[in-house]
Amino acid sequence: MISPMTPRRFPSLYAQVLVAIAIGVILGFVAPEQAKAMKPLGDGFIKLVKMMIAPIVFTTVVVGIAHMGAMRDVGRIGLRALVYFEVVSTIALVIGLVVVSLLKPGVGVAFDPATADTSAVASYTTASSHLTTTEFLLGVIPDAVVGGFARGDVLQVLLFSVLFGLALLRLGPRVHQLVQIISMISDALFDIVGLIMHLAPIGAFGAMAFTVGNYGVRSLLALGKLMAGVYLTCLFFVFVVLGLIAFRTGFSLFKFLRYIREEILIVLGTSSSESVLPRIMAKLEHLGCAKPVVGLVVPTGYSFNLDGTSIYMTMAAMFVAQASGVHLPIGEELGVLGVLMLTSKGSAAVTGAGFVTLAATLSAFPAIPMAGLTLLFGVDRFMSEARAITNLIGNAVATMVVAKWDGALDLPRARAILNGEAVPTRGTDPLVLASDGHLPEHDA
Repeated sequence: MISPMTPRRFPSLYAQVLVAIAIGVILGFVAPEQAKAMKPLGDGFIKLVKMMIAPIVFTTVVVGIAHMGAMRDVGRIGLRALVYFEVVSTIALVIGLVVVSLLKPGVGVAFDPATADTSAVASYTTASSHLTTTEFLLGVIPDAVVGGFARGDVLQVLLFSVLFGLALLRLGPRVHQLVQIISMISDALFDIVGLIMHLAPIGAFGAMAFTVGNYGVRSLLALGKLMAGVYLTCLFFVFVVLGLIAFRTGFSLFKFLRYIREEILIVLGTSSSESVLPRIMAKLEHLGCAKPVVGLVVPTGYSFNLDGTSIYMTMAAMFVAQASGVHLPIGEELGVLGVLMLTSKGSAAVTGAGFVTLAATLSAFPAIPMAGLTLLFGVDRFMSEARAITNLIGNAVATMVVAKWDGALDLPRARAILNGEAVPTRGTDPLVLASDGHLPEHDA
């Protein structure tokens, strides 16, 4: 018999989020209007997490670089990360092109661009002409340091963080106390994230209820073949491509996915990989990745290593062509692939980046009608979960690979944690994690 003084323990965050998602789906089916009113719950949770991203990226990167041996280490890690990002994201683009060419989900849709109402996507197609590659690169440089923090622009914050960290590295021992203060601030920020994560089930419920209630199942049935293709392709990419990469790196992908299962569920509920960015950074560091690698690779990957988005972009572009009855020879299909290799990077920081990237790509191929974006508008939200989860897993695996490549991965520690063995918590870890790597439960 349990004593009245015995503290009750909440179910794990994993179980809470899973139940919240299920309740959100049920509410969306049963009471769509009430479900749509739940949208602020999801939006509020994502805003709370985004509020923490810029300061966490700054403190993590600065402390990591300040503890490095030399400035050349920063350039080496960054270069290796970008090489990996480009290779793997290109593989994702190619896989998407192959699958959509074989599956042909748009054939038989008989879409007539002349009769389409393009008002819903007008803002996205207009935005596609406002961001060239040069403008994107210049946009990484903030007009003022505080501007990047105020807007939550991760790349701008990352640039300033790297420069600030390099300055502290050059100044050496005399700024040791400043580094220690920034490190303590980082600990406090991650503790705040731990508090915010108690609201993850509420955020997942609100976002999922709104999605199901607002879009319903009619649009799913109409474009079910495309949706099934995107989800199956993302699954193939994760378990085959990333599985092989993880195996070559020296760890099990299945055990790794179990380790980050709570983050995957939160992303599933919120359709945003940014909702777990601080948490995944903490878990990767706890797993054995060096702080500088985590601080540089994870934020950069959120802009340049969008594997799920790459898969979706090629499949969506070719779907529009097929639905419009446009036949593209292999040369033009490869051309679409080449353009996507650029546009998928150039629109990383733009709101509604998926439609902006598609619009920018289609504008380079006049044969594919821009009005075809209206076909995707209703179901895009349902495919965003697959994109976001694939992006999350891809960036987490990328951090492990770059850390191993740079000799900055404690592989025995990683294997022990993934096997569920008890390991000592690092004193420098930004979050106090349980022995299996998950956030400890709090007593009621």
